[in-house]
Amino acid sequence: MTLHADATVPAPARTPHPTLHLLRHLLPYWRRLLPAALASACSELAAAALMATAAWLITRAAEQPPLASVSLAIVAVRALALGRGALRYIDRLLGHDGVLRAVAGFRTRVYEALVPLAPAGTPAFRSGDLLTRLVDDVDAAQSLLLRVLIPAAAACTVAAGATTMAAVLLPQAGVLLGLLLATAGFLVPALVLTLSRRTSHADKQARAELAALTVDLTRGAADLAAYGARARAHERNLRACGRIAALERRTAWTTSVASTTVLLLQAAATIGVTWLALHAHAAGELPAVHLTVLAVLALVSFEALTPLPAAARHLAEARVSARRLADLMDTPPPVTDPATPAALTLRALVGVDITDLRVRHAPDGPPVLDGVSLHLPPGRLTVLLGASGSGKSTLIAALMRFVPYECGSIRVGGRELRDCAAADVRRVITGVTQDAHVFHTSIRANLLLAHPTATDPELREAVRKARLLTWIESLPDGWDTLLGENGSAMSGGQRQRLLLARALLADPPVLVLDEPTEGLDPETADAVLTDILHATHGRTTLLITHDPANLPPATQTLTLTHGRIP
Repeated sequence: MTLHADATVPAPARTPHPTLHLLRHLLPYWRRLLPAALASACSELAAAALMATAAWLITRAAEQPPLASVSLAIVAVRALALGRGALRYIDRLLGHDGVLRAVAGFRTRVYEALVPLAPAGTPAFRSGDLLTRLVDDVDAAQSLLLRVLIPAAAACTVAAGATTMAAVLLPQAGVLLGLLLATAGFLVPALVLTLSRRTSHADKQARAELAALTVDLTRGAADLAAYGARARAHERNLRACGRIAALERRTAWTTSVASTTVLLLQAAATIGVTWLALHAHAAGELPAVHLTVLAVLALVSFEALTPLPAAARHLAEARVSARRLADLMDTPPPVTDPATPAALTLRALVGVDITDLRVRHAPDGPPVLDGVSLHLPPGRLTVLLGASGSGKSTLIAALMRFVPYECGSIRVGGRELRDCAAADVRRVITGVTQDAHVFHTSIRANLLLAHPTATDPELREAVRKARLLTWIESLPDGWDTLLGENGSAMSGGQRQRLLLARALLADPPVLVLDEPTEGLDPETADAVLTDILHATHGRTTLLITHDPANLPPATQTLTLTHGRIP
Protein backbone atom coordinates (compact mmCIF):
# COMPACT_ATOMS: atom_id res chain seq x y z
CA MET A 1 0.00 0.00 0.00
CA THR A 2 1.16 3.52 -0.72
CA LEU A 3 1.28 5.82 2.28
CA HIS A 4 2.13 9.46 2.69
CA ALA A 5 5.76 10.07 3.63
CA ASP A 6 4.72 11.92 6.79
CA ALA A 7 1.97 9.49 7.77
CA THR A 8 1.66 9.92 11.51
CA VAL A 9 5.40 9.31 12.06
CA PRO A 10 6.81 11.57 14.80
CA ALA A 11 10.27 13.01 14.35
CA PRO A 12 13.01 10.98 16.06
CA ALA A 13 14.35 12.23 19.37
CA ARG A 14 17.94 13.43 18.95
CA THR A 15 20.45 11.27 20.81
CA PRO A 16 22.93 13.63 22.55
CA HIS A 17 25.95 11.29 22.25
CA PRO A 18 25.38 8.94 19.29
CA THR A 19 28.84 7.33 19.53
CA LEU A 20 28.21 6.33 23.16
CA HIS A 21 24.75 5.18 22.10
CA LEU A 22 26.41 2.97 19.48
CA LEU A 23 28.93 1.62 22.00
CA ARG A 24 26.10 0.66 24.36
CA HIS A 25 24.72 -1.61 21.65
CA LEU A 26 28.17 -3.20 21.26
CA LEU A 27 28.83 -3.51 25.01
CA PRO A 28 27.30 -7.01 25.34
CA TYR A 29 30.23 -8.33 23.27
CA TRP A 30 32.93 -6.98 25.59
CA ARG A 31 34.00 -10.48 26.67
CA ARG A 32 35.11 -11.19 23.11
CA LEU A 33 36.55 -7.73 22.43
CA LEU A 34 38.58 -7.31 25.64
CA PRO A 35 40.97 -10.24 24.90
CA ALA A 36 41.53 -8.80 21.42
CA ALA A 37 42.42 -5.39 22.86
CA LEU A 38 44.77 -6.98 25.39
CA ALA A 39 46.44 -9.10 22.70
CA SER A 40 46.93 -5.99 20.53
CA ALA A 41 48.44 -4.02 23.41
CA CYS A 42 50.72 -6.91 24.38
CA SER A 43 51.79 -7.33 20.76
CA GLU A 44 52.82 -3.68 20.47
CA LEU A 45 54.55 -3.84 23.88
CA ALA A 46 56.42 -6.94 22.77
CA ALA A 47 57.59 -5.15 19.61
CA ALA A 48 58.90 -2.17 21.58
CA ALA A 49 60.47 -4.38 24.26
CA LEU A 50 62.11 -6.54 21.58
CA MET A 51 63.89 -3.56 20.02
CA ALA A 52 64.92 -2.11 23.39
CA THR A 53 66.20 -5.45 24.67
CA ALA A 54 68.05 -6.11 21.42
CA ALA A 55 69.69 -2.67 21.67
CA TRP A 56 70.77 -3.42 25.24
CA LEU A 57 72.10 -6.85 24.21
CA ILE A 58 74.12 -5.52 21.25
CA THR A 59 75.64 -2.71 23.28
CA ARG A 60 76.40 -4.98 26.20
CA ALA A 61 77.91 -7.62 23.93
CA ALA A 62 80.28 -5.01 22.51
CA GLU A 63 81.82 -4.79 26.00
CA GLN A 64 82.63 -8.54 25.78
CA PRO A 65 81.10 -9.54 29.13
CA PRO A 66 80.81 -13.14 30.38
CA LEU A 67 78.15 -15.07 28.49
CA ALA A 68 76.18 -15.67 31.68
CA SER A 69 75.60 -11.94 32.13
CA VAL A 70 73.75 -11.65 28.80
CA SER A 71 72.08 -15.08 28.68
CA LEU A 72 68.84 -13.74 30.12
CA ALA A 73 68.73 -10.99 27.48
CA ILE A 74 69.33 -13.57 24.73
CA VAL A 75 66.40 -15.65 25.97
CA ALA A 76 64.25 -12.52 26.28
CA VAL A 77 64.98 -11.46 22.68
CA ARG A 78 64.03 -14.91 21.38
CA ALA A 79 60.88 -15.03 23.51
CA LEU A 80 59.80 -11.54 22.51
CA ALA A 81 60.41 -12.25 18.82
CA LEU A 82 58.30 -15.41 18.93
CA GLY A 83 55.74 -13.89 21.26
CA ARG A 84 55.27 -10.84 19.07
CA GLY A 85 54.26 -12.97 16.10
CA ALA A 86 51.97 -15.16 18.19
CA LEU A 87 50.35 -12.16 19.86
CA ARG A 88 49.85 -10.44 16.50
CA TYR A 89 48.09 -13.55 15.18
CA ILE A 90 45.92 -13.78 18.31
CA ASP A 91 45.16 -10.07 18.04
CA ARG A 92 43.96 -10.43 14.44
CA LEU A 93 42.02 -13.63 15.15
CA LEU A 94 40.23 -12.47 18.29
CA GLY A 95 39.78 -8.93 17.02
CA HIS A 96 38.07 -9.87 13.78
CA ASP A 97 36.04 -12.65 15.37
CA GLY A 98 34.76 -10.42 18.16
CA VAL A 99 34.14 -7.40 15.93
CA LEU A 100 32.33 -9.37 13.22
CA ARG A 101 30.10 -11.00 15.82
CA ALA A 102 29.37 -7.63 17.40
CA VAL A 103 28.57 -6.01 14.04
CA ALA A 104 26.34 -8.94 13.01
CA GLY A 105 24.38 -8.63 16.25
CA PHE A 106 24.14 -4.86 15.91
CA ARG A 107 22.93 -5.12 12.31
CA THR A 108 20.15 -7.40 13.54
CA ARG A 109 19.15 -4.77 16.12
CA VAL A 110 19.04 -2.06 13.46
CA TYR A 111 16.85 -4.26 11.27
CA GLU A 112 14.57 -5.02 14.22
CA ALA A 113 14.23 -1.27 14.80
CA LEU A 114 13.37 -0.76 11.12
CA VAL A 115 10.67 -3.45 10.89
CA PRO A 116 8.06 -1.65 13.08
CA LEU A 117 8.41 1.47 10.91
CA ALA A 118 7.15 -0.30 7.78
CA PRO A 119 5.27 0.60 5.77
CA ALA A 120 4.07 3.96 7.15
CA GLY A 121 7.40 5.08 8.62
CA THR A 122 9.88 4.01 5.94
CA PRO A 123 8.82 6.61 3.30
CA ALA A 124 10.49 9.20 5.53
CA PHE A 125 13.79 7.66 4.34
CA ARG A 126 14.77 7.17 0.71
CA SER A 127 15.30 3.51 -0.16
CA GLY A 128 18.93 4.04 -1.22
CA ASP A 129 19.60 5.97 1.98
CA LEU A 130 18.06 3.18 4.05
CA LEU A 131 20.32 0.67 2.31
CA THR A 132 23.34 2.84 3.08
CA ARG A 133 22.37 2.98 6.76
CA LEU A 134 21.88 -0.78 6.98
CA VAL A 135 25.18 -1.57 5.24
CA ASP A 136 27.78 1.22 5.32
CA ASP A 137 26.70 2.89 8.55
CA VAL A 138 26.50 -0.40 10.43
CA ASP A 139 29.93 -1.32 9.07
CA ALA A 140 31.19 1.88 10.70
CA ALA A 141 30.76 0.04 14.02
CA GLN A 142 33.40 -2.38 12.76
CA SER A 143 35.76 0.51 12.06
CA LEU A 144 35.02 2.03 15.47
CA LEU A 145 36.12 -1.16 17.22
CA LEU A 146 38.83 -2.50 14.93
CA ARG A 147 40.41 0.72 13.66
CA VAL A 148 39.79 3.14 16.53
CA LEU A 149 39.37 1.64 19.98
CA ILE A 150 41.75 -1.32 19.75
CA PRO A 151 44.63 0.67 18.13
CA ALA A 152 44.05 3.54 20.59
CA ALA A 153 44.24 1.16 23.55
CA ALA A 154 47.46 -0.37 22.22
CA ALA A 155 49.00 3.07 21.56
CA CYS A 156 48.18 4.31 25.06
CA THR A 157 49.68 1.19 26.60
CA VAL A 158 52.93 1.48 24.64
CA ALA A 159 53.22 5.23 25.24
CA ALA A 160 52.73 4.79 28.98
CA GLY A 161 55.22 1.92 29.13
CA ALA A 162 57.87 3.71 27.05
CA THR A 163 57.54 6.95 29.04
CA THR A 164 57.82 5.07 32.33
CA MET A 165 60.90 3.14 31.19
CA ALA A 166 62.59 6.28 29.87
CA ALA A 167 61.83 8.14 33.12
CA VAL A 168 63.37 5.31 35.15
CA LEU A 169 66.56 5.37 33.07
CA LEU A 170 66.77 9.17 32.68
CA PRO A 171 64.02 11.40 34.15
CA GLN A 172 64.50 14.34 31.78
CA ALA A 173 64.40 11.98 28.81
CA GLY A 174 61.15 10.51 30.16
CA VAL A 175 59.59 13.99 30.38
CA LEU A 176 60.58 14.89 26.81
CA LEU A 177 59.45 11.56 25.40
CA GLY A 178 56.15 11.73 27.28
CA LEU A 179 55.39 15.24 25.98
CA LEU A 180 56.13 14.33 22.37
CA LEU A 181 54.17 11.06 22.64
CA ALA A 182 51.21 12.98 24.08
CA THR A 183 51.42 15.47 21.22
CA ALA A 184 51.51 12.70 18.62
CA GLY A 185 48.94 10.54 20.38
CA PHE A 186 46.40 13.15 21.45
CA LEU A 187 46.85 16.57 19.84
CA VAL A 188 47.48 15.38 16.27
CA PRO A 189 44.50 12.94 16.23
CA ALA A 190 42.32 15.60 17.88
CA LEU A 191 43.20 18.02 15.08
CA VAL A 192 42.42 15.35 12.46
CA LEU A 193 39.10 14.64 14.19
CA THR A 194 38.18 18.33 14.16
CA LEU A 195 39.06 18.76 10.49
CA SER A 196 37.31 15.52 9.51
CA ARG A 197 33.97 16.20 11.18
CA ARG A 198 32.53 18.40 8.45
CA THR A 199 34.12 16.33 5.68
CA SER A 200 32.78 13.06 7.11
CA HIS A 201 29.27 14.45 7.40
CA ALA A 202 29.34 15.71 3.82
CA ASP A 203 30.82 12.40 2.63
CA LYS A 204 28.05 10.37 4.26
CA GLN A 205 25.40 12.63 2.75
CA ALA A 206 27.03 12.37 -0.68
CA ARG A 207 27.23 8.58 -0.49
CA ALA A 208 23.60 8.32 0.63
CA GLU A 209 22.60 10.59 -2.25
CA LEU A 210 24.60 8.47 -4.69
CA ALA A 211 22.95 5.30 -3.40
CA ALA A 212 19.50 6.85 -3.79
CA LEU A 213 20.33 8.10 -7.30
CA THR A 214 21.65 4.67 -8.25
CA VAL A 215 18.46 2.99 -7.05
CA ASP A 216 16.37 5.51 -8.99
CA LEU A 217 18.53 5.04 -12.09
CA THR A 218 18.22 1.24 -11.88
CA ARG A 219 14.50 1.09 -11.17
CA GLY A 220 13.57 3.84 -13.60
CA ALA A 221 15.89 2.83 -16.43
CA ALA A 222 13.04 2.09 -18.85
CA ASP A 223 11.25 5.40 -18.17
CA LEU A 224 14.50 7.37 -18.39
CA ALA A 225 15.20 5.81 -21.77
CA ALA A 226 11.63 6.37 -22.98
CA TYR A 227 11.75 10.10 -22.20
CA GLY A 228 15.35 10.63 -23.27
CA ALA A 229 16.41 11.49 -19.73
CA ARG A 230 19.10 8.84 -19.35
CA ALA A 231 21.96 11.27 -20.05
CA ARG A 232 20.70 13.77 -17.44
CA ALA A 233 20.35 11.03 -14.82
CA HIS A 234 23.83 9.75 -15.66
CA GLU A 235 25.19 13.28 -15.30
CA ARG A 236 23.63 13.59 -11.82
CA ASN A 237 25.33 10.35 -10.80
CA LEU A 238 28.67 11.58 -12.16
CA ARG A 239 28.34 14.83 -10.19
CA ALA A 240 27.62 12.84 -7.02
CA CYS A 241 30.69 10.66 -7.69
CA GLY A 242 32.75 13.81 -8.26
CA ARG A 243 31.70 15.23 -4.89
CA ILE A 244 32.68 12.01 -3.16
CA ALA A 245 36.07 11.95 -4.92
CA ALA A 246 36.76 15.57 -3.89
CA LEU A 247 35.88 14.80 -0.28
CA GLU A 248 38.09 11.70 -0.31
CA ARG A 249 41.03 13.74 -1.64
CA ARG A 250 40.55 16.28 1.14
CA THR A 251 40.41 13.52 3.75
CA ALA A 252 43.50 11.81 2.34
CA TRP A 253 45.40 15.11 2.41
CA THR A 254 44.48 15.71 6.06
CA THR A 255 45.54 12.19 7.04
CA SER A 256 48.81 12.46 5.10
CA VAL A 257 49.76 15.75 6.77
CA ALA A 258 48.94 14.26 10.19
CA SER A 259 51.01 11.13 9.50
CA THR A 260 53.92 13.30 8.40
CA THR A 261 53.60 15.30 11.62
CA VAL A 262 53.80 12.11 13.66
CA LEU A 263 56.97 11.10 11.77
CA LEU A 264 58.51 14.51 12.48
CA LEU A 265 57.64 14.18 16.15
CA GLN A 266 59.20 10.72 16.13
CA ALA A 267 62.40 12.16 14.67
CA ALA A 268 62.37 15.00 17.20
CA ALA A 269 61.88 12.56 20.07
CA THR A 270 64.68 10.30 18.87
CA ILE A 271 67.11 13.19 18.42
CA GLY A 272 66.10 14.93 21.66
CA VAL A 273 66.25 11.83 23.85
CA THR A 274 69.55 10.78 22.29
CA TRP A 275 71.02 14.25 22.89
CA LEU A 276 69.93 14.19 26.56
CA ALA A 277 71.31 10.67 26.95
CA LEU A 278 74.68 11.67 25.41
CA HIS A 279 75.01 14.59 27.82
CA ALA A 280 74.13 12.35 30.77
CA HIS A 281 76.62 9.73 29.59
CA ALA A 282 79.35 12.34 29.16
CA ALA A 283 78.67 13.48 32.71
CA GLY A 284 78.99 9.92 33.96
CA GLU A 285 75.31 9.75 34.95
CA LEU A 286 74.19 7.17 32.38
CA PRO A 287 75.79 3.86 31.33
CA ALA A 288 76.43 3.33 27.61
CA VAL A 289 73.95 0.46 27.40
CA HIS A 290 71.18 2.68 28.74
CA LEU A 291 72.05 5.38 26.19
CA THR A 292 71.41 2.95 23.36
CA VAL A 293 68.23 1.68 24.97
CA LEU A 294 66.85 5.21 25.32
CA ALA A 295 67.62 6.11 21.71
CA VAL A 296 65.99 2.97 20.32
CA LEU A 297 63.04 3.20 22.75
CA ALA A 298 62.30 6.76 21.61
CA LEU A 299 62.32 5.58 18.01
CA VAL A 300 60.15 2.47 18.35
CA SER A 301 57.62 3.89 20.83
CA PHE A 302 56.04 5.93 18.04
CA GLU A 303 55.34 2.87 15.88
CA ALA A 304 52.18 2.13 17.86
CA LEU A 305 51.02 5.73 17.33
CA THR A 306 51.25 5.77 13.52
CA PRO A 307 47.66 4.38 13.04
CA LEU A 308 46.14 7.12 15.23
CA PRO A 309 45.63 9.82 12.53
CA ALA A 310 43.72 7.29 10.44
CA ALA A 311 41.90 6.18 13.60
CA ALA A 312 40.77 9.78 14.20
CA ARG A 313 39.40 9.93 10.65
CA HIS A 314 37.54 6.64 11.18
CA LEU A 315 36.20 8.01 14.48
CA ALA A 316 34.81 11.07 12.68
CA GLU A 317 33.13 8.80 10.12
CA ALA A 318 31.81 6.53 12.87
CA ARG A 319 30.29 9.50 14.69
CA VAL A 320 28.37 10.55 11.58
CA SER A 321 27.22 6.96 11.01
CA ALA A 322 26.23 6.65 14.66
CA ARG A 323 24.13 9.79 14.35
CA ARG A 324 22.39 8.48 11.23
CA LEU A 325 21.73 5.11 12.89
CA ALA A 326 20.48 6.81 16.05
CA ASP A 327 18.03 8.84 13.95
CA LEU A 328 16.76 5.60 12.44
CA MET A 329 16.62 3.59 15.66
CA ASP A 330 15.10 6.46 17.66
CA THR A 331 12.30 7.03 15.18
CA PRO A 332 9.17 5.91 17.04
CA PRO A 333 6.99 3.40 15.18
CA PRO A 334 3.72 4.76 13.81
CA VAL A 335 1.79 2.22 15.90
CA THR A 336 2.82 0.89 19.30
CA ASP A 337 1.36 -2.14 21.01
CA PRO A 338 -0.46 -1.68 24.33
CA ALA A 339 1.35 -2.70 27.50
CA THR A 340 -1.02 -5.62 28.00
CA PRO A 341 -2.47 -6.57 24.60
CA ALA A 342 -5.89 -8.12 24.51
CA ALA A 343 -6.13 -11.58 22.98
CA LEU A 344 -7.56 -11.70 19.47
CA THR A 345 -9.07 -15.12 18.87
CA LEU A 346 -8.95 -16.55 15.36
CA ARG A 347 -12.29 -17.75 14.07
CA ALA A 348 -13.37 -19.03 10.68
CA LEU A 349 -16.07 -16.37 10.35
CA VAL A 350 -15.58 -12.97 11.88
CA GLY A 351 -17.04 -9.56 11.11
CA VAL A 352 -15.52 -6.10 11.28
CA ASP A 353 -17.25 -2.99 12.61
CA ILE A 354 -15.76 0.43 11.83
CA THR A 355 -17.41 3.39 13.57
CA ASP A 356 -16.68 7.13 13.13
CA LEU A 357 -13.07 6.44 12.11
CA ARG A 358 -10.76 9.44 11.73
CA VAL A 359 -7.15 9.19 10.51
CA ARG A 360 -4.62 11.92 9.75
CA HIS A 361 -1.31 11.66 7.93
CA ALA A 362 0.15 14.39 10.13
CA PRO A 363 -1.06 15.64 13.54
CA ASP A 364 -1.77 19.14 12.19
CA GLY A 365 -2.93 18.01 8.76
CA PRO A 366 -6.44 17.50 7.45
CA PRO A 367 -8.15 14.17 8.15
CA VAL A 368 -7.71 11.59 5.39
CA LEU A 369 -10.57 9.54 6.82
CA ASP A 370 -13.23 11.59 8.60
CA GLY A 371 -16.05 9.79 10.37
CA VAL A 372 -15.98 6.59 8.29
CA SER A 373 -18.43 3.92 9.45
CA LEU A 374 -18.52 0.52 7.80
CA HIS A 375 -19.68 -3.00 8.65
CA LEU A 376 -18.09 -6.06 7.04
CA PRO A 377 -20.52 -8.95 7.55
CA PRO A 378 -18.95 -12.34 8.37
CA GLY A 379 -18.34 -14.56 5.37
CA ARG A 380 -19.50 -11.93 2.87
CA LEU A 381 -17.92 -9.80 0.17
CA THR A 382 -17.95 -6.03 0.53
CA VAL A 383 -16.84 -3.79 -2.34
CA LEU A 384 -15.55 -0.29 -1.59
CA LEU A 385 -15.30 2.14 -4.49
CA GLY A 386 -13.19 5.28 -4.38
CA ALA A 387 -11.13 7.52 -6.61
CA SER A 388 -7.40 7.94 -6.13
CA GLY A 389 -6.71 9.97 -2.99
CA SER A 390 -10.07 9.21 -1.41
CA GLY A 391 -8.46 7.35 1.52
CA LYS A 392 -8.84 3.71 0.45
CA SER A 393 -5.24 2.68 1.18
CA THR A 394 -5.31 4.59 4.46
CA LEU A 395 -8.39 2.61 5.50
CA ILE A 396 -6.53 -0.65 4.80
CA ALA A 397 -3.51 0.63 6.74
CA ALA A 398 -5.75 1.38 9.73
CA LEU A 399 -7.37 -2.05 9.49
CA MET A 400 -3.95 -3.75 9.47
CA ARG A 401 -2.59 -1.50 12.28
CA PHE A 402 0.03 0.16 10.10
CA VAL A 403 -1.23 3.63 11.06
CA PRO A 404 -3.05 4.76 14.22
CA TYR A 405 -6.50 6.27 14.17
CA GLU A 406 -7.19 9.51 15.97
CA CYS A 407 -10.69 8.65 17.09
CA GLY A 408 -13.45 6.21 16.33
CA SER A 409 -13.42 2.45 16.64
CA ILE A 410 -12.45 -0.68 14.71
CA ARG A 411 -13.75 -3.85 16.30
CA VAL A 412 -13.01 -7.37 15.09
CA GLY A 413 -14.78 -10.22 16.78
CA GLY A 414 -15.85 -7.79 19.52
CA ARG A 415 -12.25 -6.64 20.22
CA GLU A 416 -11.02 -3.08 19.71
CA LEU A 417 -7.97 -3.18 17.39
CA ARG A 418 -5.94 -0.57 19.31
CA ASP A 419 -6.15 -2.85 22.36
CA CYS A 420 -4.54 -5.75 20.47
CA ALA A 421 -0.96 -6.45 19.36
CA ALA A 422 -0.32 -5.45 15.75
CA ALA A 423 1.05 -8.92 14.91
CA ASP A 424 -2.17 -10.53 16.18
CA VAL A 425 -4.26 -8.10 14.12
CA ARG A 426 -2.35 -9.00 10.95
CA ARG A 427 -2.95 -12.68 11.54
CA VAL A 428 -6.67 -11.92 11.45
CA ILE A 429 -6.73 -9.19 8.77
CA THR A 430 -4.34 -9.40 5.83
CA GLY A 431 -4.40 -9.70 2.09
CA VAL A 432 -3.09 -8.17 -1.14
CA THR A 433 -2.10 -4.54 -0.81
CA GLN A 434 -1.75 -2.20 -3.76
CA ASP A 435 2.06 -2.33 -3.81
CA ALA A 436 2.50 -5.92 -2.58
CA HIS A 437 6.02 -7.12 -3.31
CA VAL A 438 7.16 -10.21 -5.18
CA PHE A 439 10.65 -11.17 -3.99
CA HIS A 440 13.54 -12.08 -6.25
CA THR A 441 13.45 -15.72 -5.26
CA SER A 442 11.55 -18.90 -6.10
CA ILE A 443 7.78 -19.35 -6.33
CA ARG A 444 7.90 -21.62 -3.27
CA ALA A 445 9.84 -19.09 -1.16
CA ASN A 446 7.45 -16.28 -2.14
CA LEU A 447 4.49 -18.34 -0.99
CA LEU A 448 6.11 -19.62 2.21
CA LEU A 449 6.49 -16.02 3.32
CA ALA A 450 2.83 -16.14 4.37
CA HIS A 451 3.01 -19.58 6.01
CA PRO A 452 6.61 -20.80 6.62
CA THR A 453 5.50 -24.27 7.79
CA ALA A 454 3.06 -24.91 4.94
CA THR A 455 3.20 -28.38 3.42
CA ASP A 456 3.28 -29.14 -0.30
CA PRO A 457 -0.43 -30.06 -0.35
CA GLU A 458 -1.25 -26.72 1.31
CA LEU A 459 0.84 -24.87 -1.26
CA ARG A 460 -0.88 -26.71 -4.12
CA GLU A 461 -4.32 -25.95 -2.72
CA ALA A 462 -3.58 -22.23 -2.40
CA VAL A 463 -2.28 -21.89 -5.96
CA ARG A 464 -5.12 -24.07 -7.26
CA LYS A 465 -7.66 -21.66 -5.79
CA ALA A 466 -5.79 -18.80 -7.43
CA ARG A 467 -5.83 -20.70 -10.78
CA LEU A 468 -2.01 -20.79 -10.95
CA LEU A 469 -1.24 -24.49 -10.48
CA THR A 470 -1.26 -25.42 -14.16
CA TRP A 471 1.20 -22.64 -15.04
CA ILE A 472 3.60 -23.57 -12.20
CA GLU A 473 3.62 -27.25 -13.17
CA SER A 474 4.36 -26.32 -16.81
CA LEU A 475 7.58 -24.52 -15.87
CA PRO A 476 10.90 -26.41 -16.26
CA ASP A 477 11.93 -25.62 -12.68
CA GLY A 478 8.39 -25.79 -11.29
CA TRP A 479 8.13 -24.45 -7.75
CA ASP A 480 11.83 -23.50 -7.76
CA THR A 481 11.45 -21.06 -10.66
CA LEU A 482 13.02 -17.68 -9.91
CA LEU A 483 10.55 -14.83 -10.37
CA GLY A 484 12.99 -11.97 -10.91
CA GLU A 485 13.03 -8.53 -9.37
CA ASN A 486 9.48 -7.77 -8.16
CA GLY A 487 8.11 -10.62 -10.28
CA SER A 488 9.57 -9.41 -13.57
CA ALA A 489 9.53 -12.97 -14.97
CA MET A 490 5.72 -13.11 -14.68
CA SER A 491 2.84 -11.50 -16.51
CA GLY A 492 0.60 -9.04 -14.68
CA GLY A 493 -2.18 -11.58 -14.27
CA GLN A 494 0.19 -14.27 -13.01
CA ARG A 495 1.67 -11.83 -10.53
CA GLN A 496 -1.74 -10.92 -9.11
CA ARG A 497 -2.71 -14.59 -8.85
CA LEU A 498 0.54 -15.36 -7.01
CA LEU A 499 -0.18 -12.56 -4.54
CA LEU A 500 -3.70 -13.88 -4.08
CA ALA A 501 -2.37 -17.41 -3.49
CA ARG A 502 0.04 -16.03 -0.87
CA ALA A 503 -2.80 -14.24 0.89
CA LEU A 504 -4.97 -17.39 0.81
CA LEU A 505 -2.09 -19.46 2.21
CA ALA A 506 -1.99 -17.13 5.22
CA ASP A 507 -5.67 -18.08 5.68
CA PRO A 508 -6.83 -14.89 7.45
CA PRO A 509 -10.42 -14.71 8.70
CA VAL A 510 -10.66 -11.26 7.06
CA LEU A 511 -9.16 -10.86 3.59
CA VAL A 512 -8.43 -7.39 2.20
CA LEU A 513 -7.80 -6.89 -1.54
CA ASP A 514 -6.59 -3.45 -2.59
CA GLU A 515 -6.89 -2.83 -6.34
CA PRO A 516 -6.22 -6.50 -7.25
CA THR A 517 -6.71 -5.83 -10.98
CA GLU A 518 -4.69 -2.61 -11.13
CA GLY A 519 -2.75 -2.29 -14.39
CA LEU A 520 -4.29 -5.36 -16.06
CA ASP A 521 -6.04 -5.36 -19.41
CA PRO A 522 -9.85 -5.80 -19.25
CA GLU A 523 -9.82 -9.46 -20.25
CA THR A 524 -7.12 -10.40 -17.73
CA ALA A 525 -8.78 -8.24 -15.06
CA ASP A 526 -12.08 -10.06 -15.54
CA ALA A 527 -10.35 -13.44 -15.29
CA VAL A 528 -8.45 -12.47 -12.13
CA LEU A 529 -11.59 -11.01 -10.56
CA THR A 530 -13.51 -14.22 -11.32
CA ASP A 531 -10.76 -16.27 -9.68
CA ILE A 532 -10.80 -13.97 -6.64
CA LEU A 533 -14.55 -14.42 -6.19
CA HIS A 534 -14.16 -18.17 -6.46
CA ALA A 535 -11.23 -18.33 -4.05
CA THR A 536 -12.75 -16.05 -1.39
CA HIS A 537 -16.22 -17.55 -1.32
CA GLY A 538 -17.45 -17.86 2.28
CA ARG A 539 -14.69 -15.63 3.68
CA THR A 540 -15.08 -12.10 5.07
CA THR A 541 -13.60 -10.05 2.23
CA LEU A 542 -13.13 -6.35 1.54
CA LEU A 543 -12.39 -5.60 -2.12
CA ILE A 544 -11.25 -2.05 -2.84
CA THR A 545 -11.20 -0.61 -6.33
CA HIS A 546 -11.45 2.70 -8.17
CA ASP A 547 -13.06 1.17 -11.28
CA PRO A 548 -16.87 1.00 -11.14
CA ALA A 549 -16.99 -1.12 -14.32
CA ASN A 550 -17.62 -4.85 -14.02
CA LEU A 551 -18.10 -4.84 -10.27
CA PRO A 552 -18.55 -8.34 -8.85
CA PRO A 553 -21.79 -9.31 -7.10
CA ALA A 554 -21.35 -8.38 -3.45
CA THR A 555 -23.35 -8.21 -0.26
CA GLN A 556 -22.83 -4.45 -0.26
CA THR A 557 -21.11 -1.89 -2.49
CA LEU A 558 -20.10 1.38 -0.87
CA THR A 559 -18.34 4.52 -2.11
CA LEU A 560 -15.59 6.39 -0.28
CA THR A 561 -15.40 10.07 -1.25
CA HIS A 562 -12.94 12.53 0.29
CA GLY A 563 -12.52 10.37 3.37
CA ARG A 564 -16.22 9.80 3.93
CA ILE A 565 -18.81 7.16 3.11
CA PRO A 566 -22.13 8.91 2.34
